[in-house]
Amino acid sequence: MAIPYESSDKGKKEQVAEMFDNIAHRYDFLNHFLSVGIDKYWRWKAVKILKKNSPNQILDVATGTADFAIALSKLKPQKITGIDISSGMLDIGKKKVLHNHLEHMIHLELGDSEKLPFADNSFDAVTVAFGVRNFENLTQGLSEIFRVMSPGGKVVILEFSKPTHFPIKQIYNFYFRKILPFIGSFFSKDKSAYTYLPESVNEFPHGNEFEKILNNCHFINTKTINLTFGVSSLYVAEK
Repeated sequence: MAIPYESSDKGKKEQVAEMFDNIAHRYDFLNHFLSVGIDKYWRWKAVKILKKNSPNQILDVATGTADFAIALSKLKPQKITGIDISSGMLDIGKKKVLHNHLEHMIHLELGDSEKLPFADNSFDAVTVAFGVRNFENLTQGLSEIFRVMSPGGKVVILEFSKPTHFPIKQIYNFYFRKILPFIGSFFSKDKSAYTYLPESVNEFPHGNEFEKILNNCHFINTKTINLTFGVSSLYVAEK
């Protein structure tokens, strides 16, 4: 299991929370810089998928600094609830929500994605952007998402993938393993965080493998949409 700090005796969940607290002040800048802004397009694609469903209650798991929650506000839902284990990330997210005058719609709170503090069948849609690979127990986290979704509800998960075609695969691997950790550690002052990123992506089950896990958690109509030559993927499923 990939973990941010090899020398730490804490569990993955605690380490991930500590890591994001450490890099929260630079997270948005690095996220957009290292992806050359393409991450904004990926979120736009995810929001577009939910448009036809017109969800009123949306849960954004591992919301971080609320980029996805803010993007989801374009759907004009009644409420968007964002949950994350990093208080540092949430503090920045709350400031962004206020800056965008969305406090009437978006509510952010500290919480564990594997023990969601919500009743069964509470949300019309659940989203996760670049967060499921950080779950300590992937099946538990997905099962919790299934539990809090309403029947007929939709989950949209955006996550990094592993390109398989030449030369994208080779360029991607070089960038992820050499360039990204160097730039990330330089700006964030936390080298482990940007070494953990490629390691966690490499370990994460993607494509059909991840679809099978979703199906095992009782989701139906699962499908994968590859984005930007397979650099990332959108996973869509229903309850």
